[in-house]
Amino acid sequence: MADQIIERFPDLDVVVVPGEGEVPADVAGDALVTAGWTATNLPDVLRRGVAWVHNIGTGVDRFPLDALVDGQVLTCSRGASAVAISEWVMAQLLAFAKDLPASWISEPPEHWNYLQLGTLEGAHLGLIGVGGIGTEIVRRAEPFGMEVRAFRRTDAPPPRSSITLVDDVAELAAWADHLVLAAPLTDQTRHIVGRDLLASAKPGLHLVNIARGGLVDQDALREAVDDGRVARASLDTVDPEPLPAGHWLYSHPSVKLSAHVSWSTPAAFDIMFEIYCDNLRRWLDGEPLAGVVDVEAGY
Repeated sequence: MADQIIERFPDLDVVVVPGEGEVPADVAGDALVTAGWTATNLPDVLRRGVAWVHNIGTGVDRFPLDALVDGQVLTCSRGASAVAISEWVMAQLLAFAKDLPASWISEPPEHWNYLQLGTLEGAHLGLIGVGGIGTEIVRRAEPFGMEVRAFRRTDAPPPRSSITLVDDVAELAAWADHLVLAAPLTDQTRHIVGRDLLASAKPGLHLVNIARGGLVDQDALREAVDDGRVARASLDTVDPEPLPAGHWLYSHPSVKLSAHVSWSTPAAFDIMFEIYCDNLRRWLDGEPLAGVVDVEAGY
């Protein structure tokens, strides 16, 4: 990435610091771009005069927030994966409603033209979290005629007029046909989907998690898929990652599991890099930065 930064900003003095091992004594800088979840020596680097830190990823739950020095500004590539992830979510909603791939056939069925499938038209879409990803999900759900309600931490107005905000997650789960988790993982949101919420859920709920595995109490989820309260759990993220061999989530018939790939697109890194470059230009020009992390809130 350093070569790309130099090519884009030739007047900058760019110093590459290895993410592991002792940091050379003469290393210092005003700004830092990092993959904070991999750099084991990050706390030392942060004490080398850095005023602004950009985490190249979209989330900061694995960034050592307690290592930040007073006054340092942390930003991230928030929103970079929103389009790709929202497309993945819509694929899961359609697969559930249309019983894919189970409705495909490879030999003559007992009855032809007989299978009854569901629809997204008029279906209830519940969202926990309405940031960039949630907004893009709604943008794609609207043409299907879905009704949308959402729960969010702040009192800010919904980003799209089709969204009705609610202040009770249990109420949301009781209403939703599809419940999508698009919230950051914080101390307040860990296991937000637990026994109490699942006990309130509308029978036959389709749960979709594209955020962080820690949002779901997986023991409570197992009980809910075993007794049918949750008809399907489409999970792109689990806890821990990677999930160990033999874990029940791999084999449960009501769980559709993928290996945290919903963000994937050929342009994924390019999008994150462009967000960083835009922020770097803002920083150099003294403009407000985008994607500023609320360190106290954890995202």
